[in-house]
Amino acid sequence: MASGGLDFSVTTLCKVYRSGKRAETYLYLAHDREFEDLPDDLRRTFGVPEFVMHLRLAPGRRLARVAVEQVLAALGKQGYFLQLPPELPIEEEIARRLS
Repeated sequence: MASGGLDFSVTTLCKVYRSGKRAETYLYLAHDREFEDLPDDLRRTFGVPEFVMHLRLAPGRRLARVAVEQVLAALGKQGYFLQLPPELPIEEEIARRLS
């Protein structure tokens, strides 16, 4: 077992939502949790959630902007992970990845 009591050898199913208020802001929500379970401040800031997909996460899986281990740890600890917009403008992020 890894730190925090998580077993990183198994996969975790989650739901991914896009923020209706903030561009490039996504919420990974543990499969057994609902948006209404989140803290009031987070729900208000996030806005109306737009369902994107169900996603199966496992160690080593590549995600676009965040380490999967970070998402798995947050899902195990608090039931959600909030992905904020990148600090770089998207054009610079693309150029950085392609260079």
